[in-house]
Amino acid sequence: MTRRLRPVGLDFLDRAPTRLVFTARAAAPPEQLYRALAEEVTGWPAWFRAVSLARPTAGGAGREIRLRGGVRFQETIVAAESGRRYAYRVDQTNAPGLHALLEEWRLVPAPRSPGSLVRWTFAADGPAPLRLALAAARPGLGHAFRTAVRTLDARLAAAPGRR
Repeated sequence: MTRRLRPVGLDFLDRAPTRLVFTARAAAPPEQLYRALAEEVTGWPAWFRAVSLARPTAGGAGREIRLRGGVRFQETIVAAESGRRYAYRVDQTNAPGLHALLEEWRLVPAPRSPGSLVRWTFAADGPAPLRLALAAARPGLGHAFRTAVRTLDARLAAAPGRR
């Protein structure tokens, strides 16, 4: 069954009861990473192993995401700043316990070297059991994020004419 979540804005990134923040370094520049995140949405399953389907909806203002294991999300894009930031809010999901969920990908040039620093913030609200489960899942989510960034970076490096 699909449930509607509470709509939240970008300020939720700072005030969410659960905030998981992960960082990784990529050789690709921020603009190239942004294209893969925000403009080539259908490509997510090729580099983020947890994602089995990703497609834009509402003329690009939203996304439908399916994860391996059957979790589904209907999302609204809340920030799309080329080469800098991509954030989306989950509006509907079949995942139990969630009351609100917002994710943000921040991209900045890496200091003193080519490439980028990527920061992923996972901001959520739900009852205490959900918050405990997310805290326990932190290592796995961090590993999935870092693996996804490495895989995306390798794909971008191998694509002809991409760098």
